[in-house]
Amino acid sequence: MTSDAAAAVPTDHRFPCPNCGADYRFNPATGELVCDFCGNTEQVEGLTQSHVPAIRELDFNAALEARLPEAETEESRVSKCPNCGAEVEFDPDIHATECPFCATPVVTDTGVNRHIKPRGVLPFALDEAAARQAMTAWLGALWFAPNGLTDYARKGRRMQGIYVPYWTFDADTASRYTGARGHIYYETHTVMRDGKPQRVQVQKIRWSPASGRVRRFFDDVLVLASTSLPKRYTDALEPWDLSALEPYRPDFLAGFRAEAYQVELRAGFDEARQKMDRVIERDVKFDIGGDAQQVHAIDTTVADVTFKHVLLPVWLAAYRFRGKTYRFVVNGRTGRVQGERPWSAWKIAFAVLLGLIVAGIVAFVTSQSG
Repeated sequence: MTSDAAAAVPTDHRFPCPNCGADYRFNPATGELVCDFCGNTEQVEGLTQSHVPAIRELDFNAALEARLPEAETEESRVSKCPNCGAEVEFDPDIHATECPFCATPVVTDTGVNRHIKPRGVLPFALDEAAARQAMTAWLGALWFAPNGLTDYARKGRRMQGIYVPYWTFDADTASRYTGARGHIYYETHTVMRDGKPQRVQVQKIRWSPASGRVRRFFDDVLVLASTSLPKRYTDALEPWDLSALEPYRPDFLAGFRAEAYQVELRAGFDEARQKMDRVIERDVKFDIGGDAQQVHAIDTTVADVTFKHVLLPVWLAAYRFRGKTYRFVVNGRTGRVQGERPWSAWKIAFAVLLGLIVAGIVAFVTSQSG
């Protein structure tokens, strides 16, 4: 088993209704499995409990050395988009479809990946109608967006509910640093202004050596494990209420898709370290104190690293409008929207023309007044 291999969650996420045999889907509004065919519902096990068991972390080094228990890994079949590279699970009976990330036609693959199972899932809280309303409101608020795209998005196909893979990392850190502490003081100088001497206060900084140690425990440092969407979009969907993570159950994925993780575990931790280092540098500056700080060197020891593979909910729309693909993502918990900003050439031209007309009128009125 190679724990760093790109992977997907299991493909067996179909839950037949006991009344009619049609597939259940998870309803974000009620937290239940619902059958759209006959209306039967079923509560997801564990959601009604007042106490949710803690999600157990996994040992990072054990995963890198392929020493995770067999129960923490599994095999699944995924399909890879030839355009954006997304690896998304599809139902076994689907052989051709469109990539939900870029609307490119995809023929399903038969590749098998062994991967680390998800440990936690953040269930959808918004249904498709609420996500579409948030997206159309966001589009409507954009100046210079083509009206045609807004109408197309409003009337177009349904949005896709996708569980996007993330890593979370915990670590205990201890850092030694050297630097300098600055204290501000003022000197009085005499300068000539308009031929007259004036006394002014000039700010100076007196530096003194500083060194010390800082410690910090990092909990749930979040790293995107997907490369299918621009990172600037997914980062802008934060914050995520990770305190509401549920222990992973396939029931939450009923009616949704899940993307495979494409960022390897080691690469994910490298990005997490960058986030940790920025926080540690801030801690060091606070520890140095004074009015200004210089950091010369930081030596950090990282211990007891653990991780989780978690799935976070995103509503996704990929629209092809006039030969171009526009992608929009909506946080499935908060409704926060991000996406590719479309521009309308005629709206921009009209605004420029209107600005020239207004400037001309102002210039004419000013000349007449003169």
